[in-house]
Order: sequence, then structure tokens, then C-alpha cells
Amino acid sequence: MHMNTLTRNMARLIFWGRWLQAPLYLGLLVILGAYVYRFLVELTDIMGNVRDIEDTKIMLGVLNLIDVVMIANLLIMVVMGGYETFVSRLYLENNPDQPEWLSQVDAGGMKIKLALALIGISSIHLLRTFIEQSASTSFNFGVMWQVLIHLTLVISAIAIAFTNRIMHVSKK
Repeated sequence: MHMNTLTRNMARLIFWGRWLQAPLYLGLLVILGAYVYRFLVELTDIMGNVRDIEDTKIMLGVLNLIDVVMIANLLIMVVMGGYETFVSRLYLENNPDQPEWLSQVDAGGMKIKLALALIGISSIHLLRTFIEQSASTSFNFGVMWQVLIHLTLVISAIAIAFTNRIMHVSKK
């Protein structure tokens, strides 16, 4: 009898422990606020100097803005998906603004979405590097490493998706 009570209480404590993640998600929302601020500063800078800067600088500025937006999207996916998956339900079923992906996400699907978001961010960084290096004709090890990291992310995403598919097929 005593062991059942101890086991039950231990299970409750472990289950309650998921709430220790809540401050982590709140911290990511603070970082999201910092990215909003950064976006507005960069947008203001581009628009304030649009007459005086060359097209390449505008393109790089736009890529920086896209990068900030993609990182913000990644943060929202981690906060909402992680909280819903690992901490508690968000109860958004009747909310017309509920993101469609949120109702369909499980831990495996979340990993795939995060991997794809990282590939998108890596693509923006790689494109920005290529634009910045286009005038240079010398071999750049930094570009090589960025390409290798990008390819690693792509291969990892494919492996995660393949593994997730195998797991879903085996459950059926």
C-alpha cells in the first residue's frame, strides 16, 4: 500500500515537472520581442536610406529582414508546438486564428517543421554570403563550410522525415 502511494506521488511529481519548461517558452517570447525590435530598426534603416544605397545593399537588407522573419517563425513554432506537445494544451480549437499546423503536429512532425525552418534560414544565410562574395574570385573556406552545413541540414531533415514516416507506417 505504501509503495503504491509513493509510486503515484512520484508519477505526479514527474508529470508536474513538465511545467518547468514553461519559463523557457516565455523566455523565447522575450527573444521574439527582440527580433521584432531588430526588424523594425533594420526596416527603418533601409527605408531611410533607400535613395542613397545601391541595389545590392537593398537586396542584402531585404534578406536580413526575411532572415529575421524566418527566425521569428521558428520561435513561434517552437513556443506554440513545444508548449502544446510537452506542457499543456493551448485550447485554441474554436479560435479562428489557430494556426492550421498546430492541430496536426506531434513530436515527429514538429521535428520535421523545425528542420525545414532551419533549412530555410540556412538558405537565406547562404544566399546572402553568395551575394556578398560575388565580387571576389578567390576560394573562400567560409562559403564551403556554409554549404556543407546547409547540406547536412538538408540530409538531416530527409532522415528525420524518413524516420517519422517509418514510425507512422509501423503504428498503422
